[in-house]
Amino acid sequence: MSWMITFFSEKVREEMLSFPDGILADFLHVAEIIEQFGPAVGKPYTAPMGAGLFEIRVRGREGIGRSLFCTVEGQEVVILNSFIKKTQKTPSKEIEKARKRMKELKNGENNPAIF
Repeated sequence: MSWMITFFSEKVREEMLSFPDGILADFLHVAEIIEQFGPAVGKPYTAPMGAGLFEIRVRGREGIGRSLFCTVEGQEVVILNSFIKKTQKTPSKEIEKARKRMKELKNGENNPAIF
């Protein structure tokens, strides 16, 4: 069974789709790998962030993008937020935003948007 990628909200989907072309192309490539093999493919594609939160690691000639995600029942990956990385370390505000959204999702307060 293959994995399905969904988004926390339509806004999160639009943020990711607004990535610069090279970064977006890499995201779509990594998304295909995740759909086929699951989210635990590891570096350079994904990495654990702790407590059930993971990141998709993408890059293009324009820079580096990250999408933070969690998994839910039924082999579903939910993208919680996406951003262009401007510093060496992932900004703590982005991690906190993803953790808050993951908590809402796990408590049944949100229905993800399908990719």
